[in-house]
Amino acid sequence: MSAFQPAFVYLLAAVIAVPLAKRLGFGSVIGYLIAGMIIGPHVLGLVTDANTGVMHVAEFGIVMMLFVIGLELKPALLWQLRRAILGMGAAQLVGTALVIAAMAMIVGARWQPAVAIGLILAMSSTAIVLQSLEEKGLSKTPGGEASFAVLLFQDVAVIPILTLMPLLATLPKRPDLAAREAAFGPAAAWQRGLLVLAVIAVLIVVGRYLLRPFFRFIAAAGLREMFTAATLLLVVAVVLLMQSVGLSPALGTFLAGVLLADSEYRVQLETDIEPFKGLLLGLFFISVGASMDFPLIASHPAVIALLFAGLIGVKFGVLCAVGRFFRLELGQCFLFAFALAQGGEFAFVLFSYATQQAVLPPAWANMLVATVALSMAASPLLLLVNEKFLQPRFHLRKPARAPDLIDERNNPVILAGFGRFGNIVGRLLRANGIGTTVLDHDPDQVENLRRFGMKSFYGDASRLDLLRAAGAEQAKLFILAIDDEAKGRQIVQMVQQHFPKVKILARAASRQHAYELLNLGVRDVFRETLGSALDLAAAALQSVGIEENRANRAAQIFRKHDEASVREMALLDIDSEAYASRARQHNQNLVRALQSDELLLRSSSEGSAEEPGSGADQR
Repeated sequence: MSAFQPAFVYLLAAVIAVPLAKRLGFGSVIGYLIAGMIIGPHVLGLVTDANTGVMHVAEFGIVMMLFVIGLELKPALLWQLRRAILGMGAAQLVGTALVIAAMAMIVGARWQPAVAIGLILAMSSTAIVLQSLEEKGLSKTPGGEASFAVLLFQDVAVIPILTLMPLLATLPKRPDLAAREAAFGPAAAWQRGLLVLAVIAVLIVVGRYLLRPFFRFIAAAGLREMFTAATLLLVVAVVLLMQSVGLSPALGTFLAGVLLADSEYRVQLETDIEPFKGLLLGLFFISVGASMDFPLIASHPAVIALLFAGLIGVKFGVLCAVGRFFRLELGQCFLFAFALAQGGEFAFVLFSYATQQAVLPPAWANMLVATVALSMAASPLLLLVNEKFLQPRFHLRKPARAPDLIDERNNPVILAGFGRFGNIVGRLLRANGIGTTVLDHDPDQVENLRRFGMKSFYGDASRLDLLRAAGAEQAKLFILAIDDEAKGRQIVQMVQQHFPKVKILARAASRQHAYELLNLGVRDVFRETLGSALDLAAAALQSVGIEENRANRAAQIFRKHDEASVREMALLDIDSEAYASRARQHNQNLVRALQSDELLLRSSSEGSAEEPGSGADQR
């Protein structure tokens, strides 16, 4: 058989199945999975090595996907997700593992294999979840961001799970494994832990201090293919380094991406990796479909069905509980639970390792691997159920509408959002003769504005093609005034990346939102409630007897001090003692400034009052 025949079969299956699945509204992931099932060894038998060489190559797509995601997450933004990563991630993993372990013990398993099964089945599929959410435009929603945080924690948790697995062994061990353990002794575990920490430290140091000069040297050659080769070299090197110490390659490349997120080469890196990532991810999904063990499923249909229903049900219930505990809105909570309810690709490796370490008998592992593969295949369908039947109950969806054709390309200002905040800004600009292109994602709002003679265009400002059509490449100023904070962050990053010469003015819904925007690099942030709140406060001061001049000066002093404190405290952890200490210090400084101003006004007033008296004495 020709070496090109498997490649031809995989590509042909993808080219036929994926467009059909997209046309039927199922999404590309389902198309890839169905294609794999059809060409797999148990249907047409066109490929027979889905679990060996092809799967190893395809897993490289997951590695590249995490690298690209890391490039899009600046360290400051990743730091903002730390509560979700550590809190939601740990709660999901521990909660799911405990419930599954308890159920396994109820049906007769000993606690050691029950714990191993619980930990392995607590994992979810990074590739399927992130690709499905990205395809549906849900990755920047609260539920999508929570899903990403949990997946990242799971990737980190693989290392301690691998370390724990040998301690859960209850079956007789293979002679070669027993001999190796006797040779290395108990010191091997902590030595491996130190090696892992050392490798991560090396990766951080290299990424922070050596990668930028390296890419600068490559870019100086002026050859596009060399930059692509250097990017692939970096990814492969990180994979080999992480594999050498038993760490997750996806975690390593994600960390490398984060370290390069602030680099001037970020856009070029994303552009070079994207085609490889998409193709290899598709290959991975086809491999998962081809690895479905239909004979095993057919020989134990009731058991597999029970395991499948139990896995999906338990994970869905735990995820809903975690989401509500961390205050996800109910619709986003369902998205979070449906997205992560399946098993993960790490289960294939972990069940194999558990069998080698005499933790699980092979028959158990084979049944559970088939269950995980089935759950992964069903994952896009679960998201489809959520999208079609549950989400409409939480969001009154409007019929899809194509973006308006924008016929204004030379205005100096682009305004995104023309609601209660943006319409004041836009009306004042236009009243002063400043050309302003207004974009709004609410079609009713656009039509309503046109009734009153205010021209605006319907469209999603997070779309690069729409920003280009609006003239962002020639604009001087971009004003962000939309309500959706997650989408606002996405828009800011897109403008910064593709239109770096455009100045950004951004509306912030709260002090915490202002911190996020400042940490993204937006220097001009305006809190929507600050001005009106100060106006009311000044009026309140006057109502209790304070003179108008003094009340207005007090409001201006408060604004000055508060704006300064926001910029300083954006750099601090809001839950830290340093943050609380600085807040107390700013409050004290504000009181002193107001007292000093009052003394200044009083002395000025007394001086003015003395002048007429002096004149009278002279007369």
